[in-house]
Amino acid sequence: MPQPPAPITALTQVLLHTPAYSQMAGALSYLSDAPLPPGTLVRVPLGQRELLGVVWDPCPAQATDTTLDPARLRPIAAALDALPPLSASWRALISFAASYYQRAAGEVALAALPPQLRDLSSMQLARKLKKLAKAAAGASDTPKNPLPAPGANADIASQPVVLSAEQRQVISEFQHNPGPFLLFGATGSGKTEVFMQCTAELLAASSDAQVLVMVPEINLTPQLEDRFKARFGSRYGFDAVVSMHSGMTPAQRLNSWLAAHSGAARIVLGTRMAVFASMPRLKLIIVDEEHDPSYKSGEGARYSARDLAIYRGRLEDAKVLLGSATPSLESWHHSRPAAEGGRYLRLAMPSRIGSGQLPLVRRVDMSHQPKSCVISPPLLAAIAQRIARGEQSMVFLNRRGYAPVLQCTDCDWKSECPHCSAYRVFHKIDRTLRCHHCGLSERVPRACPACGNPDIAPLGRGTERLEELLAELLADTRRPDGQPVRIVRIDADTTRHKGALEAQLAQVHTGDVDVLVGTQMIAKGHDFRRITLVAAVNPDNALFSSDFRAAERLFSLLMQAAGRAGRDETVAHKSEMWLQTFHPTHPLYEALKRHDYPAFAASQLKERQQAAMPPFSFQALVRAEARSQETAQAFLNLASQAAAGQADTAALLAQLTLYPAVPMSMARIADVERAQMLVESPSRAVLQRFLTAWQGVLHSTRALPECKGVMRWAIDVDPLNI
Repeated sequence: MPQPPAPITALTQVLLHTPAYSQMAGALSYLSDAPLPPGTLVRVPLGQRELLGVVWDPCPAQATDTTLDPARLRPIAAALDALPPLSASWRALISFAASYYQRAAGEVALAALPPQLRDLSSMQLARKLKKLAKAAAGASDTPKNPLPAPGANADIASQPVVLSAEQRQVISEFQHNPGPFLLFGATGSGKTEVFMQCTAELLAASSDAQVLVMVPEINLTPQLEDRFKARFGSRYGFDAVVSMHSGMTPAQRLNSWLAAHSGAARIVLGTRMAVFASMPRLKLIIVDEEHDPSYKSGEGARYSARDLAIYRGRLEDAKVLLGSATPSLESWHHSRPAAEGGRYLRLAMPSRIGSGQLPLVRRVDMSHQPKSCVISPPLLAAIAQRIARGEQSMVFLNRRGYAPVLQCTDCDWKSECPHCSAYRVFHKIDRTLRCHHCGLSERVPRACPACGNPDIAPLGRGTERLEELLAELLADTRRPDGQPVRIVRIDADTTRHKGALEAQLAQVHTGDVDVLVGTQMIAKGHDFRRITLVAAVNPDNALFSSDFRAAERLFSLLMQAAGRAGRDETVAHKSEMWLQTFHPTHPLYEALKRHDYPAFAASQLKERQQAAMPPFSFQALVRAEARSQETAQAFLNLASQAAAGQADTAALLAQLTLYPAVPMSMARIADVERAQMLVESPSRAVLQRFLTAWQGVLHSTRALPECKGVMRWAIDVDPLNI
């Protein structure tokens, strides 16, 4: 007969992946045969499933709760005790992120862990950790380059790097101040070299220090990883530099996470998810292109990795270095002089390395060009001149596909998506209509579905159509070797397959491409040495957007795109940025022509202060999803009305504004209707207190009969898209 199990008496609080809108959003109570330290990973039963969880610090109420009946509690299935517990500072980061962004702590904590952890036993984890330790020991036994003498260049590459005066000044200020820092450097000023110099100094000063380097997009990770491995691999071992991003396989993510958690990884490179990497000896956090909206999560816990990096630096006594040629207005505002209330130290590198110059900005007034012209004759001639000289051009259009809409010329039918408030985009290469929101893909109809007219035509242009047009216009142009022009398009469609992006970028770097066509994914972060001309085909759309951040995004994108030109100082004097616009005298383009980000930022901040917009106020969006727009809006409006009747929320209403519920800009996706309500306050603390108290109201409102069709709701603190 089987032996009876040993008595289980220790009460343990465990966080699971439960969303804030569920009724099980907090830590759940389980029993274990011995007390487990907070931060221990465990597997626990929940319903018919077994889930990965994290042992959490019990709150005072839980520690003294005598109402729990141990007979009704379930035991922990297994503890992954081969792993060291997650640190107290990591748990504090999770708790803060959950509290500030109004999510469940378990939702944040479990999303930050590699999914494959739930499938491994403690013994399997022990074997993996042993391999990592062996690899780290092997790296430590390899011959190391000697450390530089005190006061010498802290570079550890085989070839010494000659730093500019601006780089030396910035590094000196970084060494002698606690930060946080905002590195405001022109494109091509050598910000990446500053990052590596600061990293080298921190790693050399401590035998176990770790550095986190964050980039906004996956496609920027491989080239940065190559540079860091080339610089630091010979000293610390090539396994000491790891990446973390969503494009990795589950096994790769697990190995990188374990290397960081165990300390074997000295440098972690990653996208926004890496801000939650378990790094027990973290000493430096670098956020490259800190202005990029990709650092703000758009689903699940809608956190800002840039802002959490600042908070994590304070938690772990680690330095934080934000870098950008076009900082976000929030960071720019925070880096004003300390006497005016600034909290960051601004470090400036306004000049390009060597004799490099920023490109000359040319504006083409499209109202003076031939009607329906896509590429103006002056721009076409400039591109042809570059091709004849063996130089490269980049043409930028932030819209993929062949055309955004197909239209019937008789009945005005358009290729609307039946499941979304959007049009399906025409992709000529495979003759499909694709919705970029719900993923619906269908063959292009032979005739109009509404009237049968066979004459249906594309309306508007995407990168696919622009590539085709350039091939036609440049058909008679020849390279210096007499070969025809080579045009490559880089966007989300051409880089879907593994290795496609790397192969296309390699073509550009080797000079096999004359004209590069693409979306914003080619406009930032890449070091294209041969490009001397960058053109923005249709940038005007954002000038008159209802989103108050649209001008900031457009200026940043155009400045970043311009920065791809003239990065080789031997041709920098020839580099140009062309803008095709119907509003050539717009103040935004005037500031761009002078490459004057400070003037642009000053004017934008003045407008925002007058309108009481962020960073001079604080916002949150409450979004609701339902089967009908009426139900979604009713839920939000009823919750707003109920807030006035609750004592803990009513007292705060005088210090904030609840706007009426409205449909989201994309009101329907995949047959789910979406509505939103904006909450605004001049005080961050008041907004946070209200949102915390309002959570209970939202839960109770959802249970009302009028809100029966509400599927889910979520709070987005500090939203970027309204």
